[in-house]
Amino acid sequence: MHADKNLSHTQQTHILTSGVRTKFPNATTTVFTLMSQLATQHGAINLGQGFPDFQPDPELLAAVTQAMKDGLNQYAPMTGLPALRNIIAKKIRHFGGRQYDPNEEITVTAGATEALTSSLLALVHPGDEVIVFEPTYDSYIPAIELAGGKAVTLPLNAQYMPDWGLVSAAITQNTRGVVFNNPHNPCTSLWSESDLDALARLTARHGLWVLADEVYEHMVFDGKQHTSVANHPVLSECSVLVSSFGKSLHVTGWKIAYVAAPAVLSKEIRQVHQYNTFSVATPLQAGIARYLETSFEPLEQLPAFYQRKRDYFREALAQSPLRLLPCSGTYFQVVDYQAISNLDDVAFSRWMTQTIGVACIPMSAFNREGKHSGQVRFCFAKQESTLLEAVNRLQALK
Repeated sequence: MHADKNLSHTQQTHILTSGVRTKFPNATTTVFTLMSQLATQHGAINLGQGFPDFQPDPELLAAVTQAMKDGLNQYAPMTGLPALRNIIAKKIRHFGGRQYDPNEEITVTAGATEALTSSLLALVHPGDEVIVFEPTYDSYIPAIELAGGKAVTLPLNAQYMPDWGLVSAAITQNTRGVVFNNPHNPCTSLWSESDLDALARLTARHGLWVLADEVYEHMVFDGKQHTSVANHPVLSECSVLVSSFGKSLHVTGWKIAYVAAPAVLSKEIRQVHQYNTFSVATPLQAGIARYLETSFEPLEQLPAFYQRKRDYFREALAQSPLRLLPCSGTYFQVVDYQAISNLDDVAFSRWMTQTIGVACIPMSAFNREGKHSGQVRFCFAKQESTLLEAVNRLQALK
């Protein structure tokens, strides 16, 4: 289309934009961005968005630096560096999972959100229904809808666990898959083996695929064990497993994650990945592979590392009017604040940031309808000095 020189810039812009149709008519700036902006504006401690404020292991940084010096600065293969795919396969097997073929069944992605979105774009077709549990991580439903599918949202129970009777009743002839995260963000609950067994029975009966978001797999507390779809004989054959080195190595800004899935599923996901991201940062992949090639100890230490932070945060708030909900995994803590205020959770989160000086995330952000919950989520993946200052401020709550 050529611009008409007789039209004003405003008129030309109107003609152009009047033909643009949005795929997300209800989309707004995410609450995570808004709360982080508000925290910066008011000098609040940001316990909202889920990222560490401490540095990763210097040995990991050195490995990445060395990879750059060694000239590993050009495109990596679309599926990921072979060295890292081999490490991922060994890692999954080390923690009791299925033996994935690193050449055909593992794909390195630009973060877990890309892994999730590419998987859903590959597996969901127009008219397909996909079961999602609420509260839910905020990228699942938009990705399903972008693929032309319908997200069928089911509520978790009072313990933030699935009701398998509800799941079974929700399955129709159009249901194609189930999406879940374990450990659960934002609710911090942990699925049991019996939950995976119940899901496996439904997948076998109805021919469903499963998308398992396991990015917090190494952050499980109180001696409990994470139950992965990779460890389950039935689910491992029909599931897409997503995990993230950004979470487990304290480098969320690197956006290095992966998809592990049987070859028939991986083939479809790779077709989307190659046109979506194609290739992921080469020196970061090489550095992670070198860092983990001799030992998975950095991952094995994570439960104790984060449990210390969880316990400190919970103990410091035990005498406050905030009611602490159970925390079995992740690096988040959900609290009920209704003994303090009758504000809705968005307004309360704003008040907390502006008045108390601690940013949090309202739990209504994790429900499609934005239903007020009376609960907010804090992130305790912070250095000790940050947590100390945060709890000092939170202890002032009356």
